[in-house]
Amino acid sequence: MINDKLFYPESIAVVGASNNIEKPGGKLLKNLIDTNFKGRLIAVNPHDILVQGVETYANVVDIPCVDLAVLAIPAKLCPQVMQILAEEKCVKAFIVISAGFSEESEAGAVLEKQLVDIANQHKACLIGPNCIGVLAPNHASVFTTPVPGLSQKGADFISGSGATAVFIMESAIPKGLRFHSVVSVGNSAQHGIEDVLAYMDETFDPHKSSKIKLLYIENISNPDRLLFHAQSLIRKGCRIAAIKAGSSEAGSRAASSHTGALASSDLAVEALFRKAGIVRCYGREELTTVGCIFSTKKLEGNNIAIITHAGGPAVMLTDALEAGGLKIPHLSESASKQKLKEALLPGSSVENPIDFLATGTAQHLETIIDACENDFDEIDAMAVIYGSPGLFPVREVYKTLMKKMKTCSKPIYPILPSVVNVHDDLSYFISHGNVNFPDEVLLGKALTKVFNAPPPFGSPEFLNEVDVARLRKIINRTVSGFQSPEIVGQLLDIAGIERAREICVKTKNKALDAARSIGFPLVMKVIGPLHKTDVDGVSLNIKSFETVQKEFDRLMHIKDTTSVLMAEMHSGTELFIGAKYENNFGHVMLCGLGGIFVEALKDVTSGLAPLSMPEAVSMIKNLRARKILEGYRGTPAVEIEQFARQLVKLSAMLRFATEIKEMDINPLLANGERIVAVDARIRIEHDE
Repeated sequence: MINDKLFYPESIAVVGASNNIEKPGGKLLKNLIDTNFKGRLIAVNPHDILVQGVETYANVVDIPCVDLAVLAIPAKLCPQVMQILAEEKCVKAFIVISAGFSEESEAGAVLEKQLVDIANQHKACLIGPNCIGVLAPNHASVFTTPVPGLSQKGADFISGSGATAVFIMESAIPKGLRFHSVVSVGNSAQHGIEDVLAYMDETFDPHKSSKIKLLYIENISNPDRLLFHAQSLIRKGCRIAAIKAGSSEAGSRAASSHTGALASSDLAVEALFRKAGIVRCYGREELTTVGCIFSTKKLEGNNIAIITHAGGPAVMLTDALEAGGLKIPHLSESASKQKLKEALLPGSSVENPIDFLATGTAQHLETIIDACENDFDEIDAMAVIYGSPGLFPVREVYKTLMKKMKTCSKPIYPILPSVVNVHDDLSYFISHGNVNFPDEVLLGKALTKVFNAPPPFGSPEFLNEVDVARLRKIINRTVSGFQSPEIVGQLLDIAGIERAREICVKTKNKALDAARSIGFPLVMKVIGPLHKTDVDGVSLNIKSFETVQKEFDRLMHIKDTTSVLMAEMHSGTELFIGAKYENNFGHVMLCGLGGIFVEALKDVTSGLAPLSMPEAVSMIKNLRARKILEGYRGTPAVEIEQFARQLVKLSAMLRFATEIKEMDINPLLANGERIVAVDARIRIEHDE
């Protein structure tokens, strides 16, 4: 378990310390010295009597007890050294920056396991191996640069990659984004990103802890743990953004259903992040831009005022914001608007964007900001674009912006693109604790993503309504593979999904009997071929016994057909619900338009089972086809709450049936308040 000695040690031993700062042990020791570690610092080096002026020992056997040990020695030596430190030197926290473990070979994996066993045996925590180290509030145990200055209001950053952590810090620092801690977990031998996040949750202090968490993730080994602690931290007032790398699939996966064709492990990640309330990012610049947004006051509404002295960037920012659902409203005609216009230079515009020209001064900017803060109630936030027109110094403008960012209740997003022309003034601005968004389009896209991110979703529903005993009885008597219509129907009944009445037949006489029982009009579908429509295996709107006989003969001659399904004929808007089991994550739920549209448009959203009603409603409302579901050009609206209920009920049943690896309900037909499943497939796989 991670403990306080990792983040707040009073003594540190650097094993493998060196006078050569081009070596990891030498550079790490220098970083500790340069950042003024206040505790006792010990160097271990068998060759040098004194290392960088620090108390030096030739062997770990001789050192006094310490809280934290950092190992920068060959991999093969690490287990023995770690054993001595844990048994004899009271060490409760280890950072192993050495490489040559599981990332390299099977022999390295054996060494890595030994490290974990030693740490577990002595109730110590281990970060690494193969990492850049830990940057914590009172020590900089990293061998890389830059080493950013730390701030209580900065971000906690946890990374699965050391090099990427460095690149992200290099992206963040010029923007003014500060850090509270940086943890590079390397191979995550004992503790991964989920565990570090759990520690931050369990030790969270609303007065002292950082409320910004940034994550770079290459592997999610425990999705439930990540979900639980992310939700917990966000509910405590934190904001979390993450990159999950490795989202593409190398090669194609054989898809046996619509769901199989659409679902992927990346959709599972997407669903997990949405459920947790994590803002998902896809690159370093986006992550650090979102981190900067987290550092400003929270945006409470969707109306933005753009204040600028440059027309082009204002237009591009407007496009980016409105594409994401934020608004750039015209300022209503009023005495306040007229007063503002009179206070600006002739030729200025007060429409929104508010353009106060290249000759606009700090006083003009202050007047505009005050008006947006106090006089224009329709404005929720301000984006200020101000570079250097080259006519006069800009320091006073930046000072005004700094003052207003602190005193205004509405958030202000500074866009200061002149990173070369007024480099010193921009450095002054950032040195006073401010962030800068040098690219207006990147800000626009990131801000809309943050604004539209849902809060953590609540507890799942309908779990208590599932007849688990009946469900398990059905599952246990199935064989692996796609299930018969009879089994599919029974499972849909347990889930509470209304379905069309249907009868499976293998002879023409039985088809006629089924038609008499069900009544006209009816549908006839092949059983056997995976994709019925691809083989013309569906006959609709059958109204006579003569047609029943004719279609039965035709359908039975289709390749791989074993029988024919006779079913009630329903009409309405075609919907789709799918589910696919992903290892570790559980069932990924999908929804969208049904019929042929599900694969043709690939307009689906994902959620992680079991779902809550708000989560299911959010999935539906995030479809691009939402307008069709709400009723479009005379088409009847789909009852969104009822559609969501089907999703939630199905997800509740799947919670108790991990053997269901893949399922489609396509289509469900929505007509008024009724939503009826007219075709479904379920694939079950039992563990051997």
